[in-house]
Amino acid sequence: MVQACWGGWVRKLRRAAVVASLLTVGLVQAQTGPVKLMVGFPPGGGSDAIARILADKLKDQLGVAVLVENKAGAGGQIAAQALKAAAPDGNTLFLSHDHTISILPLVVKNPGFDPHKDFVAVAGFATFVNALAVSGGTPAKSMTEYVAWVKKQGAGQGTVGVPAPASVPEFLVKVIGQHYKLDLQAAPYRGSAPMMADMLGNQINAGIGSVPDFIENQKAGKIRVVAVLGDKRQAALPDVPTFAELGLAGFEDVPYYGIFAPKGTPQAVLDKLSGAVAKVVAMPDVHARLTTMGLTVGYMSSQQLASRELAYSQTWARIIKDSGFKAQ
Repeated sequence: MVQACWGGWVRKLRRAAVVASLLTVGLVQAQTGPVKLMVGFPPGGGSDAIARILADKLKDQLGVAVLVENKAGAGGQIAAQALKAAAPDGNTLFLSHDHTISILPLVVKNPGFDPHKDFVAVAGFATFVNALAVSGGTPAKSMTEYVAWVKKQGAGQGTVGVPAPASVPEFLVKVIGQHYKLDLQAAPYRGSAPMMADMLGNQINAGIGSVPDFIENQKAGKIRVVAVLGDKRQAALPDVPTFAELGLAGFEDVPYYGIFAPKGTPQAVLDKLSGAVAKVVAMPDVHARLTTMGLTVGYMSSQQLASRELAYSQTWARIIKDSGFKAQ
């Protein structure tokens, strides 16, 4: 009798396992698209442009439309909250850099999400560096000239735009000001696009943002990037020195770009998505386009991206604590 009951349970468990396996396979083989690739910043910025390049190629790899959706606001916080609320079926993804995933939870008391509990890394595809650029109306052509110009102009001329409040660029404004003994004030924007608009209109004299945010206007001669962070010069800006070369070291750990999904997304679905990203970033035309935008392109698996994010957040947790900043 016991053996019969036990055999019945075993058969039920096997049937359940088969059903679950079939459901997962069905999800992978017949993605119920379209896939929504969210970006936490407005159209026209670096993240938006990158998302559209990837989305165009991912649709062929996944066999469904991949639509970029801009959920701008609060430094990506709105998009992150939307990802947390999304169904874990692989149809809603979030393309983000370090600010939303690693920095926001350190500077906002209640961001409405916990990246380590609510998200799962799908794949990373690039790293990048932040840079200081001056507007066309600023006569400086180098970091040395910019420092001298700010000192000569006096109070009120040291305003530096940053893409989001309490972001890495805002902390860098403070560090650069202290290092060069300048009276610099950060002017936070809601994304790099509006910051760039004010730089092009000479409403602000300088800005700190990612190289992808600056590269096109740098090439057009409308702004001038005078220094970059990171441990080496950038291929897209070979003549621009690093801050370390200029005597400001300690910021060699570079931020990242990655794609994230809601926690609970089936592993088979994650594997398919991650594999698709790997194939896309290996395409010569995609690699070339992202490189010319100032990215260092390189595929990172789910585990590699998760490890990088954790290490990066730990590094900046120390820097933010040392700065005296209190989460708000």
